[in-house]
Amino acid sequence: MIDLIAHNLAPIMFTTVMAMLLLGYPVAFTLAAGGLIYFVVGVELSHISSEIRLFWPLLQSHPERIYGIMYNDTLLSIPFFTLMGIILERSRMAEDLLDTIGQLFGPIRGGLAYAVILVGALLGATTGVVAASVMAMGLISLPIMLRYKYNGPLASGTIAASGTLAQIVPPSLVLIVMADQLGRSVGDMYVGALYPALMVIAAYCAYIFAVTLVKPEWAPALPKEARTLGDGVTSLLVMIAIGTGLYFLGYHLLFTGIASAEWQLVAALAFAVVSVYGFALINRGMNLNVISRLAQEVIVVIVPPLALIFLVLGTIFLGIATPTEGGAMGATGALIIAAAKGRLNLTILKNALDATTRLSAFVMMILIGARVFGLTFYGINGQVWVEDLLLALPGGEYGFLIVVTIIIFILGCFLDFFEIAFIMVPLLVPVAQSLGIDLVWFGIILGLNLQTSFLTPPFGFSLFYLRSVAPEGQWKDKVTGQMRDGIKTLEIYKGVLPFIVIQFLAIVTVIAFPGLVMHYKGDAIVQDPSTIQITIPQPSGDGGLTMPSFGLPPLGGDGQAPAGGAGQQPSFGLPPLDLGQPPAIQPPAGPAPAAPAPAPSMDLSQPPVIQ
Repeated sequence: MIDLIAHNLAPIMFTTVMAMLLLGYPVAFTLAAGGLIYFVVGVELSHISSEIRLFWPLLQSHPERIYGIMYNDTLLSIPFFTLMGIILERSRMAEDLLDTIGQLFGPIRGGLAYAVILVGALLGATTGVVAASVMAMGLISLPIMLRYKYNGPLASGTIAASGTLAQIVPPSLVLIVMADQLGRSVGDMYVGALYPALMVIAAYCAYIFAVTLVKPEWAPALPKEARTLGDGVTSLLVMIAIGTGLYFLGYHLLFTGIASAEWQLVAALAFAVVSVYGFALINRGMNLNVISRLAQEVIVVIVPPLALIFLVLGTIFLGIATPTEGGAMGATGALIIAAAKGRLNLTILKNALDATTRLSAFVMMILIGARVFGLTFYGINGQVWVEDLLLALPGGEYGFLIVVTIIIFILGCFLDFFEIAFIMVPLLVPVAQSLGIDLVWFGIILGLNLQTSFLTPPFGFSLFYLRSVAPEGQWKDKVTGQMRDGIKTLEIYKGVLPFIVIQFLAIVTVIAFPGLVMHYKGDAIVQDPSTIQITIPQPSGDGGLTMPSFGLPPLGGDGQAPAGGAGQQPSFGLPPLDLGQPPAIQPPAGPAPAAPAPAPSMDLSQPPVIQ
């Protein structure tokens, strides 16, 4: 029995720890306790199984491993992006965006749903936190959608799914953690996730469009009396055209003296955006009415978060800033935006710093527990067990990706993405590398998978967030004063099912078309090894090597071309080289130097005489 336990200690340890996690025990303490308990067991059984390589002095490596976590620059971006998201949430940016974009798309069927999806994408690119996005849109948008007769499951499913876009839209905390665990650049993860994120957003909008065609009563347009900003889309298009013209003017004329193409692009964009934004502010402040009120409010509300997104992602994509520096600039920009709107005070700042500190400490504790668990698990050859198990799957890399997708999806229904990233991803990386899978591509697939798991009933985190803010029973509409039906939990579950299907299709598409992610490698030329030719000098008739002449006279000749040759070689004014004789060294001109005096003889049989 003891022999059986010793030879199967890795699966026993993994199963036990995962069972404790699924039962709801604190993750950091469960990992650390499991690692320490099985470390003791492994040391005691190390004399039975040669696969166990644990000994007591190995515990002394833990301080250095924990210090390595604290020294990790990549993880430093987590508190920056968290602070940025919380400040923007407290400054009611989501409320402004939903109100303005809802007015912009209000005249078309499903306009509020389109607004929720686009605002979810913008919040994902600024806050990066699913809970903040879902709860903000649930509090603001859901009552409005129910007021104007939107279908309950459609409204709740759209809000829940749009909030999870923060999982895959850069700068996502999931992508930061994935990059750290995969050993890849955060910038590469952001660039690789760009097309899949845009594809998911477009698929959500396409679903809403299909619903408006099949069931138009489920997503009606806003009535005219609800569109308080009026019309004025033409005015907005004119301002967009003017901004585009200012950009080309700045790029091709005004800022041509800037040597760096990246900084020239940034300067031209800043010139165009500041000009349009400043004009909109002047138009509103002085009541000029040059542009419509709708165009004015859209520009004033949307430009700051878009500028913040460019400040974070644009500088990273252009290679101007690292992700950590981009996070620091994003947090600073969020503070400036909140202060400019008059919505930053000491209480908001204190709450934001408290929440950021708690999340950062939460991540650090899980990482420390994962390091303790990992030391023991690797010491009992657990990674070999996992690798052998997954490499034996049929189907090669695609079979591996399908099985991993299913496993991560199931675990995502019970565990947070931090826990999955710190426990499962390090075990999957060696197998992916053995199969030749690009790790950035692999990380994006896992990110999409975790986004899907946030929506899956009955344990999807996004569903719980929406349930906490959605009215379940009868509620009174504060605008109309009428009593309205709430949203049942079953309706939320029904509403997210189409979006789960869309997510699965997105995962399959990314697996089938790796180029959606691989573009992060750029246009680097990859040399095909089969086309490389190596020319080796061939031996001549006398056993020597025929070497290229490089235009020099032949060795040992007289500077003339050999008989029957192709012509005379250029001599460059040099004498012919003859390596058959030693070189003749001519003495220098002038009197001969005097011969050196003979050195005095030394008698080593006597001690030296000291003067």
